[in-house]
Amino acid sequence: MFKVGDLVVHPMHGAGVIDSIVQERIAGAVQEYYVFKMPLGGLLLKIPVTNSHVIGVREIVTPTEAESLLSAIPDLTVEVNANWNKRYQENMLRLKSGDLYEVARVVKALMHRESRRGLSTGERKMLHNAKQILISEIVLTEKAEYGEVEARVDRAMMDLPGS
Repeated sequence: MFKVGDLVVHPMHGAGVIDSIVQERIAGAVQEYYVFKMPLGGLLLKIPVTNSHVIGVREIVTPTEAESLLSAIPDLTVEVNANWNKRYQENMLRLKSGDLYEVARVVKALMHRESRRGLSTGERKMLHNAKQILISEIVLTEKAEYGEVEARVDRAMMDLPGS
């Protein structure tokens, strides 16, 4: 169970903080909720405490893990399915996994596709969301500025393996 002040990640929204824990009565039953607040954008979510592990809410990575990820990005392999719908579904599953390496794979694949062919509106939105998820966690982990982390991520994404 998380405590107020814990830095956590929601797989579909990114990193934030447990702002409070509240009890609410819904359909006659009292349930506890984490009030999850994202510093970037100010999004507030209420996440049922009992379902948080099912949703994939987890602690943020350590600074060492974040640096390892940034170093590994140039060598990450990405599969590019030609079928837009299948590619979108595969990328959505990667995002929902909550695994930061899988999120990085989505960002890398979409950034490279964008540079070669352009993206559809849906994929452009997915790229924006995936980058937000990735960057928000590194920002909180390293206590860094958003723009600085975004520039580092962009550079790492466009580096080719072994360069």
